[in-house]
Amino acid sequence: MCRTVITVFGGRSNENEISVITGTMAANVLAAGGDKVLPVYISREGKFYYGKELSDVATFKNDGYAGCAEAFIAAGGLYVRRRGNRFAFYGADCVLNCCHGGFGEGGGLAGVCAAAGLPMAGAGIFESSAFMDKYLTKIVLGGLGAPVLPCRYVREGEEIPADILFPAIVKPANLGSSIGVAVAEDVRGLKEALDCAFIYDSAAIVEKYLCPRREINCAAYRGEEGITVSECEEAVSAGDIFSFEDKYRGGGRSVIPADLPAGISGQIRDITREVYFKLNMRGVVRFDYILSDKVYLSEVNTVPGSLAYYLFADSFRGFYAVLDSVIREAVQNFASSQKRILRTGILSELPSNACKCGKK
Repeated sequence: MCRTVITVFGGRSNENEISVITGTMAANVLAAGGDKVLPVYISREGKFYYGKELSDVATFKNDGYAGCAEAFIAAGGLYVRRRGNRFAFYGADCVLNCCHGGFGEGGGLAGVCAAAGLPMAGAGIFESSAFMDKYLTKIVLGGLGAPVLPCRYVREGEEIPADILFPAIVKPANLGSSIGVAVAEDVRGLKEALDCAFIYDSAAIVEKYLCPRREINCAAYRGEEGITVSECEEAVSAGDIFSFEDKYRGGGRSVIPADLPAGISGQIRDITREVYFKLNMRGVVRFDYILSDKVYLSEVNTVPGSLAYYLFADSFRGFYAVLDSVIREAVQNFASSQKRILRTGILSELPSNACKCGKK
C-alpha cells in the first residue's frame, strides 16, 4: 500500500536555507523508496506552500517557491488553495519534520500536527521546545544526570556577569548551525561576541572554552525494534570551533567513526541512548559532545542537518530504511495514543444555560 508523507521544511528561521537542503533530500529519499510525498515549504514570512517542484532545491533560487500554491495542515492532511479560493484536500499518513530552528524545530510544528490529528516522525512538543533553547537544554540534561558544562545566561540589555572564566565561548540561546558562535579571550572580546549574538537572538549562554577540545557527535532514532545508536563522529574544524563555514562551506571535515578509545566511544553512545530513552524521544536526534578533560554533553539537535543520514547510511538511498522505520514507529505510536482519548460526558450533564451570561 502506498504511504503518503508530508515533508515540512523551511520556516521563520536563520536556518531556513539549510532546512531546504534537508527537506528536499528527505522528500527525494522517500519518493525513491516508493512513498507518495507532499513537500511543504514554510517561507521566512511564515506562509506554507505546496508543490511537487518543491522537492527540487533549484526551485528556491530567486524565490521560485512563491509560484506554488498556498497550503495548510489540518484535519489529518494537507489543504491546498486552488483557483476560485477553493481548496483541495490530500489525506496523509504522517508528517516528517525537516525544519531547522524557529517554531518548526522548536515544538510549533509538533503542536500543529497534534492538533491536526497527524503522526509526526520527529521529537515531541516538550523536547523540541526545551532543546531549542541552549539554557533550558542545560537544565533538562542536568536534571537527568548527564554531564554538562556550567554556563551563564545573558539577556540582551543585561550587565555582563563579572565571574566569567576566560577564554569563554558565546552562543545565541536559540540558534543552531553554529550561527553567531564566537570565542572571547577577555572582557572586551566577550562584549563584542555578545553584541554579535544579540544580532540573531535576544539571549545567549556563556561557558568556559575548553582547550584542548574535540567535538564529537552521536545520533539515535527509535524504530519498531527499539533505539538504534550511531557510531561516533568527530567534527574537525579549521579554527577554534566547528563553525558555520566548517559545516556548510567545506572548511571542516568529518571523521566517522571517530578515532576514540573504546571506553570513551562507549560512554558517549551510552549517554545518547539513556537521554533518548528517558525522555521517550522520537525521530532522528543528534547529540553533540565536547571531549576535553572528560566528556560533556553540549547540545541536543531534534532535527539535525540532513537528518544525520551520514551517521546511519552510506548514501541517500540507503537512508530510506531509517526514514521508513521512524515513520512506521510514529504511525504506530500515534495509533496507540488515540486509544487513550477519554470522553467524560460532562457536557451532556450541564443545563443549556450553564455558560451564558445574565442580563445587566
